[in-house]
Amino acid sequence: MSSVNKVILVGNLGGDPEVRHLESGSAVAQFRLATNETYKDKSGNRVERTEWHNIVAWRGLAEVAEKYMRKGQSVYVEGKIRTRQYQDKDNQTRYVTEIVADEITMLGGGRGQDGAPAGNQQPAAQATPQPAGATPEQKTFRQQPEMDELPF
Repeated sequence: MSSVNKVILVGNLGGDPEVRHLESGSAVAQFRLATNETYKDKSGNRVERTEWHNIVAWRGLAEVAEKYMRKGQSVYVEGKIRTRQYQDKDNQTRYVTEIVADEITMLGGGRGQDGAPAGNQQPAAQATPQPAGATPEQKTFRQQPEMDELPF
């Protein structure tokens, strides 16, 4: 029996993506995404809960994130959940759970660096055709699998 590891999030960027370039030349972007949930408690009061997600984007997606994504912007992220471990400075084992992005769609909203609405820039040819009903501000980007990651 096969299994599925798929995450879909729609939320707002908590800050501009932080991008690093590895020795191999690959780019990696990290950013936080806030999703909000609203419900009523036992007393009937409206409660809003914000969940923060750590997102990682590699290669072309990282470059797109660096170029076009800004704090406060609304984005759709599709990917898989991963947990990794590392040793902190006190030699304690720590665990981090993050979403490795396979697809990012910029939904607009928020503000860019110049104060103009974010997401109005015209990205490079990496954008995929938009589904029916997509607004002109929505740009979708997908991570292409590396040759050594193909399942056959």
